[in-house]
Amino acid sequence: SGRHRVPRATAQLLAPVGDPEKVICVGLNYHDHCQEQGAKVPKEPLIFSKFPSAITGPFDDIVHPQDTSELDWEVELAAVIGKRGRHIEEAAALEHVLGFTVANDVSARDWQMRRNGRQWLLGKTFDTFCPLGPAIVTREAVADVHNLWIRCSVNGQRMQDSSTRHLIFGVPALIAWVSRFVTLVPGDILLTGTPAGVGVFRKPPVFLKPGDEVQCEIEELGAICNRVV
Repeated sequence: SGRHRVPRATAQLLAPVGDPEKVICVGLNYHDHCQEQGAKVPKEPLIFSKFPSAITGPFDDIVHPQDTSELDWEVELAAVIGKRGRHIEEAAALEHVLGFTVANDVSARDWQMRRNGRQWLLGKTFDTFCPLGPAIVTREAVADVHNLWIRCSVNGQRMQDSSTRHLIFGVPALIAWVSRFVTLVPGDILLTGTPAGVGVFRKPPVFLKPGDEVQCEIEELGAICNRVV
C-alpha cells in the first residue's frame, strides 16, 4: 500500500539476517573482475568466509580499522538460504533459496593480499565489514536473478557498474558446489562475488577513508548506503 505502521524516517533498519550460522563468500566470480586484475577464470568456485560478527545494517557505519590503510568496497548479490540441504543437485538448488539481498564485501586489501599468509579471512572479516540489506526479496519476486544490474558508488561517483549475467558461476552452481562440503541451513548467507571496479585495481589504487559514503545497489533488490567512520 505504500503506508507504513512506523514512519520509515523514524526507524533504524537492521540487517535482514543478523546472526547466521555461516557467511559464505565467493572470489573471482565475475568475468570483468577477472579481467581487471589479469586473473584466469577459475575452473571451480573459489570459496572463503566472513564471520557473522562482520554483519552490520544497510545504513550503519563502516568502521575503518586502524590496522589497515587499504579499505576497499565490493558490491555483491547475496542469496539467503531458506531450506536445509547437503549434496544439493544444481537443478533443485534454487528451491533452497529464501531470497536475495544486497551486500558489501568490505575488504582490507593489505591483510587480504600480503599479510596473514595471504589467507583472505582476516582482511575480510573486521567488524562492520558486511553491510547487508535493505531487505530480503523473496526468490519468487525476482524475475531473473542472473540478469540484474549491480552498481557501487563512492561519494556519488560510480565505481562499479555491471550485471549479474557476468557471473562465472550462477547461484544454483554455487549452492550445489558449497553443499558438497557443508550442510546449508536456513539463514546462511551466500555472497556471490563482485564485478569489476574495486579500488585496489584502479590506476592509481583508490581506497576508502573516514567520511566517505558507499552506496551499493542491485536492480529489484534495493540499495544500501554506509558511511566510513
